[in-house]
Amino acid sequence: MTRLRFLPIFLLIVFPASSAHAAEPTISIDTPMSPPAWALLERELLRANAEACREFFAKYFDERGWLLCVERWGGDDGPDDAIENCNDWPLLSALGAPDVVQEMTKKAWEGHLRQYTLAKTVDVPFARDGMYYKEFPVMFDWLHNGEGLTVFNLMGLNDPVEARFQQRVRRYAGFYLGEDPGAPNYDARYKIIKSLFNGSRGPLLRKATALDWAGDPIEVENRFRLGHGEKSYAEMIEHFKDYNDIVGDHPSNLLTTSLALNAYMLTHEVKYKKWLLDYVDAWRERTIANKGIIPTNIGLDGTIGGAAGGKWYGGVYGWGFSVYDPASKKVVNRNQQYQGFIGFMNAYMLTGDDRYLDVWRKQIDAVNANQKQVDGKTMYPHMYGDQGWYDYTPQKYDSHAFDIAYLTLQPADVARVAGNAWLEFLASKQPAYAESVLRRDLARIRERVAGMRNDPTTPDTRLADDPMAFNPASVQSLVELTLGGMMPVHNSSVLNCRLRYFDPAARRAGLPPDVAALVDSMTADSATVTLVNVNQLESRTLIIQAGGYAEHEFVSVNADGPAIPAKSPHVTVHLSPGAGARVTLQMRRYANQPTMRFPW
Repeated sequence: MTRLRFLPIFLLIVFPASSAHAAEPTISIDTPMSPPAWALLERELLRANAEACREFFAKYFDERGWLLCVERWGGDDGPDDAIENCNDWPLLSALGAPDVVQEMTKKAWEGHLRQYTLAKTVDVPFARDGMYYKEFPVMFDWLHNGEGLTVFNLMGLNDPVEARFQQRVRRYAGFYLGEDPGAPNYDARYKIIKSLFNGSRGPLLRKATALDWAGDPIEVENRFRLGHGEKSYAEMIEHFKDYNDIVGDHPSNLLTTSLALNAYMLTHEVKYKKWLLDYVDAWRERTIANKGIIPTNIGLDGTIGGAAGGKWYGGVYGWGFSVYDPASKKVVNRNQQYQGFIGFMNAYMLTGDDRYLDVWRKQIDAVNANQKQVDGKTMYPHMYGDQGWYDYTPQKYDSHAFDIAYLTLQPADVARVAGNAWLEFLASKQPAYAESVLRRDLARIRERVAGMRNDPTTPDTRLADDPMAFNPASVQSLVELTLGGMMPVHNSSVLNCRLRYFDPAARRAGLPPDVAALVDSMTADSATVTLVNVNQLESRTLIIQAGGYAEHEFVSVNADGPAIPAKSPHVTVHLSPGAGARVTLQMRRYANQPTMRFPW
């Protein structure tokens, strides 16, 4: 039996007022439902994740939240790697894990800020006074800056009202809005970030050296295991010897838009939205002007290829960036233009405007149009250099085709993605998917904890990225199944999901204790979720939110009865002991400006 009534919405006064919504609907679900296997697996996965993270934290962090390792600067191992050891912990909290996970995450974040502010280089010039300045990387590329901000950019899912978090959100965005005279990263005239290396001390406007990338000399043999496979410091230097041409803008700098997006979702101050859209629009226009291919160098004068000898494909991490790898003793291709999609996706979050996705669709088509036949097989390029397209493989260039398919769920976009089991599950073609991926993540926790317990490193033989192999947080199945969400990549992206949950009794984000949720169907304008209370003795109440940041709006709610009209980003659900139901939610997507505000 389902009953419906209406409750008013209460807003936290620390946030700006949002547009008015009708009273949110409240649904009571009383129909008994024997707990399905997937529901019990979800609850066990949340429990196991939290316990494993607690053991991981106790082994690798001290009482200050400092990582027990040898601190270093550089692209092989550096400050970003330290906090990456807590990747996905904010998501785990936002899904409903016990409070201890959020407490450990905050402690690790605060600890690593202090640890790497005090950590200083001897030879690398710009980090001699600290690898962090103003609680932010002094200057480095956004392949690494983005990795190091993965945790921070999701912390607002759990405690957006914390004063230190709010101050940092504003400060970090300000480094790119021209608000800090000591960090002149952005040129508003040409709408460029001036260098691949940028941060709280501004852009690096000279050629980078291998030392800038590799960090100070270090003993390697018989002490450290380097992530890139080098056996000596000399090989570390050799790895980065050609990483020189960093002046000018690169698509990876679009990852900075997550800072502006977070600031806008926190404050709704127009300046953050305007900067984000101005910067992404500039990149979109350059891509169109470059025959549909995003260029990988924009000169300081705003011209395509202007700091790379006129080559649109030039520069470090450019379309033509192929370098010698001393570990493998081979030339490897390190094109990182695909990082820029995050900026277009952030613009889509703010506007719902398909032109931000369409520019990327057209790039996929433009690259694949250069296919050729080799020995009777169709081959597709992935790199472009002085001699034209190269790095041909049988795999089509499909950068972010899955992301586009998820965001739109339009048949033409989904058709670009072949063999994705989750999308097939949502189309009722993989009924066993839910249980299998939940069991997969449970197995992942078990394997990582076993590796951690057998880890022979000691703090003086451990680099910051070593424990990452044992980080037990395993949440992809929960993000997909409970939120109908796309797992955020570890590069500064925010959460894109169809539903989120809040526990009004505990006044926190996440599923309440004993509640499980399974999103088993989604269309462009609907989501269907089964909710169940596995507790046979106590009732539970939860709030469902339309989107990770209330960017969507519910139009109607249907649970075991006729559809009930709704005009709100929130629906409250009361679950009797042992009760459950399948709920269909019709929605208007991207109807609201995204916000970090909680429902009350």
